[in-house]
Amino acid sequence: METSPLAKTLWGLFGTVSMLFLLSPIVLVVVFSFGENRLATLPMEGLTFKWYGKLLADPNFWSALENSLIVTLSVGVISTVVGTLAAMALARWRPGAANAAMMTLSLPVMMPPLVLALALATVLSSLGFRFGLHTVIPSHLVFTQPFVILIVYAQMVNFNFAMLDSARDLGASPRQAFFTIVLPNIRSTLIGAALIAMSVSLDDFIITFFTIGNGMTLPTLVWGMLRTALDPSINALGTLILIATITSSVIALSITRYRG
Repeated sequence: METSPLAKTLWGLFGTVSMLFLLSPIVLVVVFSFGENRLATLPMEGLTFKWYGKLLADPNFWSALENSLIVTLSVGVISTVVGTLAAMALARWRPGAANAAMMTLSLPVMMPPLVLALALATVLSSLGFRFGLHTVIPSHLVFTQPFVILIVYAQMVNFNFAMLDSARDLGASPRQAFFTIVLPNIRSTLIGAALIAMSVSLDDFIITFFTIGNGMTLPTLVWGMLRTALDPSINALGTLILIATITSSVIALSITRYRG
């Protein structure tokens, strides 16, 4: 049955209003980061970059940035290496067994972040670990690893493993076969998967908050700033995190052409 013009108009209006409602908080965060007002309120008195200058002059920002870079880069490298090996193994399994394994590996992503954070903190504490960056990194791997495996597996499932077997028959070592046969075919996918894992790790607050101890990353710095003051430098930090997350995600999805 064909939809009437009035129904199309109403649905279009509903979609537009819903989109504006969802995007307006993000837009306001960016807008207030450039406002002259000492508080994030309307109307704005003028435009300025002074809140970015205040943020960059804060030593806590640079400490949190350093910690975030350590965690994010470590998670990106480790999850890509381990995820690639896992995806290559799963691609050789029968589809039913591979799908069951993928479902099991994806369970941490489906769990509520608060429950996962509490479980990780409990396990790490019971094992006697002192919280710090060395506990944040493996905690992030728990929920970033499935993204890498899913993306690389989608590429490897259509890979012609006969080429790899032929290279081995001709005397190539496993390492030589991987770097000459497999890697050139999946290089862009690996880069995209690593960027997605890094963007998810960079943006995480709940699991980081439960497992970092006395340290800070950029999201936990935002939380600390909200508890002490509510000036637009918080919006400036939120804008920087937003730009980094969206940019890496867009680049990653463009490179991998992943639509899962």
